Amino acid sequence: MPIFALLTIATIPISAYASATEQMKTFVKKVKTACGPFEQRQVKVGENGEIKVLSISSGVFEFSRLGRFTWRYLKPYEQVLQADGEMLYIYDKDLNQVTQRKLDTSLEAVPMFIFLGKNDIEQNFTLKNIGTRDGVDWVRLMPKAQDTQFQHLGLGFKNGNLSSVEVYDVFGNITLLMFGKMQKNLTFPAGHFKFIIPKGVDVIQG
Repeated sequence: MPIFALLTIATIPISAYASATEQMKTFVKKVKTACGPFEQRQVKVGENGEIKVLSISSGVFEFSRLGRFTWRYLKPYEQVLQADGEMLYIYDKDLNQVTQRKLDTSLEAVPMFIFLGKNDIEQNFTLKNIGTRDGVDWVRLMPKAQDTQFQHLGLGFKNGNLSSVEVYDVFGNITLLMFGKMQKNLTFPAGHFKFIIPKGVDVIQG
């Protein structure tokens, strides 16, 4: 469950969509804030096509345009990525340190950053519908820039809701994100995404 108290939840009508691209455009247009649980898997495909799971983690997220989010890993260890619109903070509890750096639009910060901007996805990506898999409609996003650290993204939608994200990097690794029940268009309190540096931690400028 999210770690805030008073939220106003506005439901978004779900209707039939012609394609994953249309579902994505509607999601980006209508969803301004959201929160929910996620599971993340790092996998690699071997030369024989065998998929090897490198790691599994899970946690909860919250986001709000523009550029505000909390990406909180709970298992197998605690780590927090939080952005206030200007700065990104990465807090590793086990290492007792916080890394802070200027927030940019890179997916290295958080794969859902593409939903935190100004509805300009088509300016940065080429979109292609790639069909339905296990009841989920998929769209592929190919970056137009040549200097990215990933090859392409896959976004999976079901009944107008974001279900999964796949990030394929240039080293052959794949990050799989699967979302549980997502609450949309919440009202977050003022200052909700302001990061408070815990006392006694080491602060590193990233």
